[in-house]
Amino acid sequence: MNESDFTQEEEQLIERTFQELLNDYAHTIHRQKVEIITRAFRFAHMAHRGVRRLSGEPYIMHPLAVARIVVKEIGLGSTSICAALLHDVVEDTEFTVEDIASRFNPKIAQIVDGLTKISGGKFGNQSEKQAVNTRKLLLTMSEDVRVVLIKIADRLHNMRTLAAQPVDKQHKIASETQFIYAPLAHRLGLFPIKDELEDLSFRYLLPDVYNEIDSKLSALKDSQMENFKRFVEPIRKKIDHLGYEYTISARLKTVYSIWEKMQKKNIPFEDVYDLLAVRIVFKPNDSMAEKDQCWMIYSAITTLYRPHPERIRDWISTPKANGYEALHVTVMSPFGQWIEIQIRTERMHDLAERGLAAHWKYKAGDTGDVIEESELDQWLKDVKEVLEHPDSDAMTFLDTFKLNLFADEIFAFTPKGDFRTLPQGASVLDFAYQLHTELGEHCIGAKVNHKVVSVSYLIQSGDQVEVLTSESQKPEPEWLNIVVTAKAKKALRMYFNRTDVNGKPRNLTAYPVTIVVRGKDTFGVLIRILNIVSNQMHLFLHSLHTETMDDLFECKMQMSVYDEATVSVLCRELSKIKELTDVERIDNK
Repeated sequence: MNESDFTQEEEQLIERTFQELLNDYAHTIHRQKVEIITRAFRFAHMAHRGVRRLSGEPYIMHPLAVARIVVKEIGLGSTSICAALLHDVVEDTEFTVEDIASRFNPKIAQIVDGLTKISGGKFGNQSEKQAVNTRKLLLTMSEDVRVVLIKIADRLHNMRTLAAQPVDKQHKIASETQFIYAPLAHRLGLFPIKDELEDLSFRYLLPDVYNEIDSKLSALKDSQMENFKRFVEPIRKKIDHLGYEYTISARLKTVYSIWEKMQKKNIPFEDVYDLLAVRIVFKPNDSMAEKDQCWMIYSAITTLYRPHPERIRDWISTPKANGYEALHVTVMSPFGQWIEIQIRTERMHDLAERGLAAHWKYKAGDTGDVIEESELDQWLKDVKEVLEHPDSDAMTFLDTFKLNLFADEIFAFTPKGDFRTLPQGASVLDFAYQLHTELGEHCIGAKVNHKVVSVSYLIQSGDQVEVLTSESQKPEPEWLNIVVTAKAKKALRMYFNRTDVNGKPRNLTAYPVTIVVRGKDTFGVLIRILNIVSNQMHLFLHSLHTETMDDLFECKMQMSVYDEATVSVLCRELSKIKELTDVERIDNK
């Protein structure tokens, strides 16, 4: 193992890349722990000795690249760098998590374990495997969020080198990235990485569309940069007069964001006018609040250019749930083009670029004391609660998690003025459960902006919501079709598992297993016997006006005891659908 399996040139490239990693690390504020990082690199290099990627390069170049993303683009420290270097050792070599723990430390081993994919096991299909893998990843994230940050770095490098993969695998990885990893990066505040993941996924999923938009955007780049210089010249004079240290930069929309806008508004490329965004990052004075200084710069700019009245976004007074803070204003330029300006302090910019890693850096002072809990902390708590639900089916979990990742955010206020962040489409019930489970269980409606509404009322951003309750009110099965948040869905499922159709506690001695589990067990046997395929199961559930097995046994039927006769009827129905679809499949052949 001590003998090199690579050429001298390759070994030199590996060593040079490792030194670049150490150089990246040296330029951080982290306490320098070069010795353990060096040991992690040497161990990973030895473990992956002789192995190459599909591109032909030595495999160790991948962990090195992931480690560089972790330190340079996300801003993590030595423990994360070591875990990134070692992240494929357990999965791809004979070494175990215990080996990592004994050679390094239990924390690095725990993170590596969280990053190790589930191998083996029996999954119904690829989607179920992905659901289980994602569930494990996020369960470990709830213990140490560095797991998911390193996993995003790993996915980013895989996407940057995706060209070496066969086309079918390119599509699978790109779809998974767009479906899970890009929204997750957005939710954790890693905006540059989110943008790059979206663009790279789009390039492989719709290459012709991507190339067409990219070509048109490239053709406009020089003229847009000229416009930028003309546009910012008077702005510079105003900010110079205010006495700030600052930078102003231009940013063209990404190919994916342009395509998304074209789809959403049903317009051609030529009608996407806000291609250019301008970012102002300044060093604030200690004598005044950051918020006030942002508004001072806003005021200076709007004396030069007319603002769009409907396109002012104050993410300083009310930061996004992922911690993002900035003041956005769109103004009309002298050349007749709407341009968005983002105004940020250096702290806000660090949060926007580094996301969660920067969020915790600013959340704790020199003593490490927590200053306050943010919406992001609450989201992580909610994820942990859903994951720890003992009856949480992997596919149901993924559907709920996906819903909360993709949804746009709205803000609603309590009567005392406290605000809560919710996904768009959230109801009064979601708001009630967000405040407290008991409020949700006894909710009969709410006063929204002093007007009485039902539990199903969809909250709009800025609404003031006063939850109305009654001791006699109990959760109803239909509520699962009203709520959209993971927290509310989890609370309702737990309630229906522990109570019968009349809201009374189940006799757990007589019925020690929930209806859902017993029903699924019976159907699981039948599904295996009949060799039911996914489209047949979908047709069966659709015929009963339901979507998942959980809905079928927990919500729609609401049997107070295990009903053998009812299950028999459902089994016969499933057999009929199996017979009909099998005949159709034979005919089509």
